[in-house]
Amino acid sequence: MFPGRVVAVGGHESDGGRAVRGLLGPQVPCVAGGRELFRCVSESRARGEPVCVVPMTLGRDPELVADAARTLLALSAEDRAGTVLAEPFGTAGHLVGWLRAAASRVAADKALLVTAPSGDPFVDADLFRIARLVRQYGRHRTVEVALIGGDPDPAEGVRRCRALGERRVVLLPASWVTPPVPDPEHCASAGPLLPAPAVAGVLDARVREAWGRYDRFGDDGLSRGLSAAHDHGHAHSHGPGGHAHEPSHTHEPHDTHTPGTHHDPHTHPHRPEGAVAPPRAHRADGTHRGADPHDLPSHRSLR
Repeated sequence: MFPGRVVAVGGHESDGGRAVRGLLGPQVPCVAGGRELFRCVSESRARGEPVCVVPMTLGRDPELVADAARTLLALSAEDRAGTVLAEPFGTAGHLVGWLRAAASRVAADKALLVTAPSGDPFVDADLFRIARLVRQYGRHRTVEVALIGGDPDPAEGVRRCRALGERRVVLLPASWVTPPVPDPEHCASAGPLLPAPAVAGVLDARVREAWGRYDRFGDDGLSRGLSAAHDHGHAHSHGPGGHAHEPSHTHEPHDTHTPGTHHDPHTHPHRPEGAVAPPRAHRADGTHRGADPHDLPSHRSLR
């Protein structure tokens, strides 16, 4: 058990959190960002409950993490003292692993259509990269991409798979949203990416890590959250003679959980008022940084 309340916040990958609510227990509200998140956290803090906010991105919405951090910074100092921002639910590396696991349950003679709600051009482009990795390390000849609310949409994606000679197509969600099946005669849905017990396990791990960092180092996660989308967006140049920066594919926030450590965060849910914050960690204490984007996680790994 953890102190206080867990609040999940959703973005475009979950239709503002609505697509996640059926996978979470009734004790975990899932809200959209901005005012809805601010109001939910403020109400919990008014009751004296510590709050852990978990951004429910699967690795394709770094802005959700940064927006959540900005929203929590708008809280009063008293409310912020009992509020932590967890690492995002998943990274792009996790998403590749989860998709590979889901793909392994689909017969090899079927095409895979990886689907997700359309975001900005960079997160949409990253979905094609992710789908390519699923194909490269899988057993399916055809792995295509479809963007819900974008181009190509799921109906067009099915038509493309059929044009490539595939007889049956399985829609594989790379988000919390499961789209309607556009052509039941030729395609079917693989169902949600993660079942409810797996979601609960990952959420539990994120909350445990967040309270552990806060208890050990006084790290509420807001600084890291603000930098989550730092390298996300257009390339830019320093002008004549300068060098250009390309959009980064490694914008997942770094994981600061140390393997083998299991701190009990509920022993000190938050510092008493007036207590001096411990010094912040400088990431040189043995904690490992985020995975190399070229290192694919095991498809059996949920965390």
